[in-house]
Amino acid sequence: MNELIAAATAAGASDLHIKAGRPPMVRIEGELSPIGDAAFTDERTEALLWSILPDRLHLEFKEHNEADFAFGTDEGERIRVNAFRQQGRVSIAVRILRRATMDFESLGLPSVIGNVIEERNGLILVTGPTGTGKSTTLAAMIDAINTRRAVNIITVEDPVEFLHTDKKAMIHQREVGMDTSGFAEAMRRVLRQDPDVILIGEMRDMETISAALKAAETGHLVLSTLHTIDAAETINRILDVFPGDHQRQVRLMLAGALRAIISQRLIPTVSGKRLPAVEVLINTDRVKERIADPALTHEIPDVIAEGGYYGMETFDQSILRMISSGAVSLDKGMRYASNPADLKIRAQQLGIIPT
Repeated sequence: MNELIAAATAAGASDLHIKAGRPPMVRIEGELSPIGDAAFTDERTEALLWSILPDRLHLEFKEHNEADFAFGTDEGERIRVNAFRQQGRVSIAVRILRRATMDFESLGLPSVIGNVIEERNGLILVTGPTGTGKSTTLAAMIDAINTRRAVNIITVEDPVEFLHTDKKAMIHQREVGMDTSGFAEAMRRVLRQDPDVILIGEMRDMETISAALKAAETGHLVLSTLHTIDAAETINRILDVFPGDHQRQVRLMLAGALRAIISQRLIPTVSGKRLPAVEVLINTDRVKERIADPALTHEIPDVIAEGGYYGMETFDQSILRMISSGAVSLDKGMRYASNPADLKIRAQQLGIIPT
């Protein structure tokens, strides 16, 4: 596995896929391609899995035919693994987690995030589909807090992806399945651990979301993720987790506790790399009103579009900047835009493309 990961890393891959009956495949800038020509046998694939699968997960994999875990290689790379069976055969999906770049500018993230993490309490969410860099953004946020402030940071992750070392802060990283039985269980106990900052790898259920909101309300800074495509959907997703008779109360809690929503999409650039288009919602008084009042929630995208003074930006505004700078083509930008036709019209109005 170390040799395979070294080859994938040297090729600039973000992911490595191992499937019985095929050569290993790597994902480079969003596209899959093989490493070598030799197909892995069933025996070799299974042997590879058992060589890296933690002892604590052996029974789980045998019973459930899948397992998630992370580990470090001999070269210092941090690796996230999902092992599973398909048609009775073992497959392994490996995410190569890079830790060399942690600052917002190098990651292509807006500078307003640096201001957001100065908050001492409240809820900050990073959202987007799988593979859009949410974990990397959260790691950069934790690293920035670690660099700036002498605080106690507790993370609950499944699995731990980026390893942090103490700088100004003290960091405790807890892994689900090894250090705690689950996100909800960890959140029930976390306030007894004197945290200043709490990172929840993912808000998966009502109990975890409730605990996160309560922690944010009671003077803690809480960071987490959701698999939602933008800020408006994020708010609706949180509300939809709760029964109808609780939603009014949750709206008021969210309106008071939320500090920001950072939503991401990775877009291929003209150079072949991928950069994040980022929608930023800052919870101003106008946003709070629209979270609290269900009749106004649909106006949130318009408030974001008009909130440049506060550092807010819609996806389409972010993509338009990328097109204007020449980093992204109009065709690619329109493919990832929320409103492609409106994006094209705006590009014409600004003279970025001819009418």
